[in-house]
Amino acid sequence: MIDRRARASVKSLTTYQPGKPIEDVKRQFKLTSVIKLASNENALGPSPKAVAALRRATSGVHRYPDATCRELRGRLAKKLRVDPASLIFGNGSDELIVLALRAFVDPGDEVVVAAPTFLIYELQARACGASVVVVPLKEYRYDLRAMKTVVTPHTKLVFIANPDNPTGTYVTKKEFSAFLRDLPSDVIVFMDEAYYEFVEAGDYPQTLPQVRDRSLIVTRTFSKAYGLAGLRVGYGIAQPPMIAAMEAVREPFNVNSLAQVAATAALEDTQFLSRTLRTIREGRRYLTSELDALHVRHVPSATNFILIELGPGAAEIAQQLLERGVIVREMSGWKLSGCIRVTIGTMTENRRFMQALKQCLTQ
Repeated sequence: MIDRRARASVKSLTTYQPGKPIEDVKRQFKLTSVIKLASNENALGPSPKAVAALRRATSGVHRYPDATCRELRGRLAKKLRVDPASLIFGNGSDELIVLALRAFVDPGDEVVVAAPTFLIYELQARACGASVVVVPLKEYRYDLRAMKTVVTPHTKLVFIANPDNPTGTYVTKKEFSAFLRDLPSDVIVFMDEAYYEFVEAGDYPQTLPQVRDRSLIVTRTFSKAYGLAGLRVGYGIAQPPMIAAMEAVREPFNVNSLAQVAATAALEDTQFLSRTLRTIREGRRYLTSELDALHVRHVPSATNFILIELGPGAAEIAQQLLERGVIVREMSGWKLSGCIRVTIGTMTENRRFMQALKQCLTQ
């Protein structure tokens, strides 16, 4: 029950439900071995260089972190070839969604989102008192043409997840260029590229060169490919005046000192990143091949997860997988009640998932 004194925009919100923790599942079903393929985490763990840097940095946790993320900012600006003043850092890229809304959206302004997509866009926009315009996906893909038609003089911000979560599909360079063409300059486009590193498609849009000339915010994260989900580090790139507006509403110590150290070290660990991408590539190939052999429909994915159609029994199958020690994401919360989403894990985990899925489908 939400307190009666809460703001009206808060009372109608549904709390975001994260994936089940491994220890909870072990305890609930008295299991000794559980694998989690529900939250799109890096199955290889964190970067070894990040872990080593963390160990060296623990003696300094009695000090407040650097509020400007100076070291990380400098390294990242050099890597991306952008002005350090065009960068902002957050407690995961999720916080940057909130900062953009706080900085630019007044109550009553319109915010355009797709559905289904990352739930936090709509949830946080409504919490800010925005009027949210929802445009359905078309065959599991963003319909940018339809999204552009709902833009009005009251539209302040448009969210695009590229690639999308939970579908794993992406917006092409041609589609994005057509969307931006003649879009009113006052409309801010928020491009969430949390899964950017996993994309191998040649027609994926490269957004950073467009930041200089557009009302465009691009966000990425260290949670996925870099394996630092538990430390919560994300970053955004935009024109310096837009960054300044977001900085004005940012809490001063939002990225803790250990997270900054780990992210800086992870940037340098190109060997770990290559290993991660190879693991995802091989795992995605294996899972899609196995699902095809079972004649189970799945959505082609550019990410480290796959959306799988199982029909009316999807929730029951997700529960049966849970009881077998395999945590996946049942998708009714996204209004995809016939689907589950599975993270690509190690080959051992992928094989265990497929074995358990086959058992559930044949019993």
